[in-house]
Amino acid sequence: MIIENGGRRPAIDPTAWIAPTAVVSGAVSVGADTRVLYGAVLTAEAGAEMEVGAGCVIMEQAVLRASGRFPLRLGQEVLVGPHAYVTGCDVGARTFIATGAMVFNGARLGEACVVALGGKVHIDSDLPDGARVPIGFIAFGRPATIYPPEDAPQVHERLARLDFMRFVFGVETQGKDRSQIMEQALRRYSRALGEHRGDSQLDPGP
Repeated sequence: MIIENGGRRPAIDPTAWIAPTAVVSGAVSVGADTRVLYGAVLTAEAGAEMEVGAGCVIMEQAVLRASGRFPLRLGQEVLVGPHAYVTGCDVGARTFIATGAMVFNGARLGEACVVALGGKVHIDSDLPDGARVPIGFIAFGRPATIYPPEDAPQVHERLARLDFMRFVFGVETQGKDRSQIMEQALRRYSRALGEHRGDSQLDPGP
């Protein structure tokens, strides 16, 4: 499905192919010879834009999201594996994001990076050209440190200092308990996502 969101329409190169059960919504540009497979979702919301370069492959059930102050850019010849989640980040050309991997808001990946099965590149992290995040590992920081899964508590401590809810949702957390923080975050997020009530499906063309 090709969706107009907030008056903004996807721009899809005529040589690209979008599977009939994929969704491309909002200000999303899709480059030449890119393939978006069945069930994938590419959505640009709340004024953000998404650019998918030429020769990319977005596989089944992957989710790519641009929202608010977090645009999303994929360089050319990037592969995004099935069930991967990629949001509000900059991904260099010829990067491989494997099945179930995640790349979060504000991250930057250089060229020819690898995020292996279930790997994570966390918010506001920076990977140099050719960096590799092994299976299940976590990249965090500028420049990024690569942590094994058992060091996840250490990553959580560093994330707390960065303040995830403020970074991603713009919610001030000082002096608030978790319930108050979530209430404010969800109120904001629900309001922003409410713009989808005005979506309209476009003719995908030949």
